Amino acid sequence: MRRNLVVVGHGPAAHRLTELLVERGAGWAITVLGEEPRPAYDRVALTSYLTGTGADELTYPVPEGVELLLGDPVTEIGRAARTVTTRGGRTLPYDALVLATGSSPFVPPVPGAEHAFVYRTLDDLDAIRAASAGARTGVVVGGGLLGLEAADALRSLGLETHIVEVAPWLMPRQVDEGGGAVLRRHVEGLGLTVHTGVPLAAVEPGRVTLADGTAIDAGVVVFSAGVRPRDELARAAGLDVGERGGIVVDAGMRTSDPAIYAIGECALAGGTVYGLVAPCFAMAEVAADRLCGGTAEFAGADLSTRLKLLGVDVAQFGAASGPLDVTFMDPVGGVYKRLFVSDDAQTLLGGILVGDAGPYSALRPFVGRPLAGTPTELLFGGTAALGGDLPDDAQVCSCNNVTAGRVREAIAGEGLTDVPGIKACTRAGATCGSCVPMLKRLLASSGVALGKAMCEHFDHSRAELFDIIRVRGIRTFSELISAHGRGRGCDVCKPAVASILASLGAGHILDGEQAALQDTNDHFLANIQRNGTYSIVPRIPGGEITPEKLIVIGEVARDFGLYTKITGGQRIDLFGARVEQLPVIWKRLVDAGFESGHAYGKALRTVKSCVGSTWCRYGVQDSVGLAIALELRYRGLRAPHKLKSAVSGCARECAEARGKDFGIIATEGGWNLYVGGNGGFQPRHADLLAADLRMDELIRAIDRFLMFYIRTADRLQRTSAWLESLDGGLGYLREVIIDDSLGIGADLDAAMERHVGSYQDEWAATLADPDKLRRFVSFVNAPGTPDPTIAFETERDQIKPVLITEIGARGGLEVTRA
Repeated sequence: MRRNLVVVGHGPAAHRLTELLVERGAGWAITVLGEEPRPAYDRVALTSYLTGTGADELTYPVPEGVELLLGDPVTEIGRAARTVTTRGGRTLPYDALVLATGSSPFVPPVPGAEHAFVYRTLDDLDAIRAASAGARTGVVVGGGLLGLEAADALRSLGLETHIVEVAPWLMPRQVDEGGGAVLRRHVEGLGLTVHTGVPLAAVEPGRVTLADGTAIDAGVVVFSAGVRPRDELARAAGLDVGERGGIVVDAGMRTSDPAIYAIGECALAGGTVYGLVAPCFAMAEVAADRLCGGTAEFAGADLSTRLKLLGVDVAQFGAASGPLDVTFMDPVGGVYKRLFVSDDAQTLLGGILVGDAGPYSALRPFVGRPLAGTPTELLFGGTAALGGDLPDDAQVCSCNNVTAGRVREAIAGEGLTDVPGIKACTRAGATCGSCVPMLKRLLASSGVALGKAMCEHFDHSRAELFDIIRVRGIRTFSELISAHGRGRGCDVCKPAVASILASLGAGHILDGEQAALQDTNDHFLANIQRNGTYSIVPRIPGGEITPEKLIVIGEVARDFGLYTKITGGQRIDLFGARVEQLPVIWKRLVDAGFESGHAYGKALRTVKSCVGSTWCRYGVQDSVGLAIALELRYRGLRAPHKLKSAVSGCARECAEARGKDFGIIATEGGWNLYVGGNGGFQPRHADLLAADLRMDELIRAIDRFLMFYIRTADRLQRTSAWLESLDGGLGYLREVIIDDSLGIGADLDAAMERHVGSYQDEWAATLADPDKLRRFVSFVNAPGTPDPTIAFETERDQIKPVLITEIGARGGLEVTRA
């Protein structure tokens, strides 16, 4: 008979445990009892939920064979009978029980605390979002990791945000006073107000009062001042708990009852309660091994962390002090680095990095080990100063406790040749991704050639091909492949070269040979949809449109039976057009003054905007005017991947500029420029490249950023991934773009001016060319207007009423079309 394993709680640690047990085929009948009405989800990404990420995208998949019971928490453990009882009256027997009850937010014991929110679950965030709708200001109590996340969330909701931290500086557990000062400068530069060294005294409806008498208006108050282990079930059952909380466990994660284990934030292991994902995962791995008959032990955990808070890179690894230290501080650039070394300066003990965490992945594995080079070389030389290879026992991935030896073993034993293969085999790099540069280094040191070739037809990278085409004045794919490649090309290199040629102004993308290089979307200057029809997206710079143009769009949609959708980029999509209808529709739009919105191309899409100082009482600059100017300047600019931008008229950030490839936020002194953001599959906040720029400085910086990206990025590489791949990261990019360290600034400026001066609307040019129009037919053997006897069936009605129905026990909502 299969033994019964009951898991109480369904957070990330519980999910990892069940995932491992299913993978190993442990033979347990696993039942998980969750308190929340939804399965486990990624709590690290909570803030992204407020900025548009759906709950389903954060939710972990339930392993096959695991019975998951949600919304029915356990209320009692019967140790003698080995049963658990739930609030709903269920009684479940167990042979082994795992407590993964997590933690609860700490609520300061101050008058009026009941009026505040906490920042812990998706339900908490829903409540905060609802309360923020009618509020102007918000206060976050707590300036640690969770507090800064919560402050970012309130800021993203458009609230004027204050942070209250009782310690003398922000993030007191992770950074020292110097790092805290630089971090504060970053945070205040975003428009947030920071109060440190003073505790909260009281919460009242509409305001909070600090111990020094300061009163702050507060429509929303959020406590994010730490957590406490959820050990109440264990206490009631008579299990040993720590003096300050936490379920006491041994090295095998067993409690004082051998049949009961505890993992995650509720467990007190070695006298410590861990609140980071990496040690919680490590506990789950130990418990899974023990439940499978193994002897694994939890020997503590690496508490190193690297994160981005409010757009600022922060990292801490190893010891937070030492006999000697080397410190670098640049208050203007917002960078603070401090390394702690042994008294003979030969051993790295730890480090703190704020503003530039690039050296983190290279330095962290060397903590406690002899190092080549001086501490100063380590601080500024990073990987290059380390020399040699990582020892086998050096931990590469702290999130999943993977050593260099394990990675090398997988590379050799499984024949791995790339980072995705390492992730799938070892889990290294699969959680936060900060160790990916080190994984590439291990691949290289293991003799794996990390090829730069774009495909089998070229031995060059995209960046190298760009320079070859630019320097040698190549104008066609045939010329390029005959001189620098082989074969006839493929669907990898052809669109990439087409993009390069378009970036260098080699003519209309449907001219001659160029037309054959394009993918499906560029081939017809429209996005193909799932039913084979196409969408039409006119450019609407800055989202500003006249009533006359709105009427034209409405008439076109009506006359051709198109589905219309207002997008998040402040444009109007028209869906459902057939190929032969595209020129007819675009003729009407072009005649009304519209241009191609390039929704089909790897090019600039939109420059989103709030209403700025023109209408908004908080606006400090004309964000609409700037957004229009930028979109008209960069329209048609072809790039390795699509480009999106936004301009916010004040620090309330209503245009969501920090989720864009380049974003601009107005300040009283000018404009702040952020780069490398991405709101797509792997969301990333943009980094602050420069602050308080004049208009001419801003345009020059954006020009150079875009042209440098276009020249050096890989095929289909977003600006976010490109920035993270740059040696030297943001600091290097700032040197190139702002300081012109490579001496290429004038060349980049000239390249952008050539683009601006040579722009032509692709659809207007297509309509004027009969040869280009010949490609727009639904049937090869029936050019022109389709045979009237041919019937085109609509796959589904375009708009159906929405029905919302309750989903019983899960307590969620199911949205269906009638």
